[in-house]
Amino acid sequence: MTRTRTAVAAGFVVLAVLAGYYFYGGAQVPPGQPELTRLSPQNFSVLRERFNGAQQEVRLIALLSPT
Repeated sequence: MTRTRTAVAAGFVVLAVLAGYYFYGGAQVPPGQPELTRLSPQNFSVLRERFNGAQQEVRLIALLSPT
């Protein structure tokens, strides 16, 4: 019984580590694409300038929330 619990606990730990790396590990973008940016009050004006400056291109903003 304890061996099964240990195996299940080890499985959860491995899944938690993999999920942490997937969501918080480094991200790579394709060549030619600007790097990903986390939106904050300090850099919001940069986002606005880039968004408004690309009026002739397709623009997309994706807001993701953990909740």
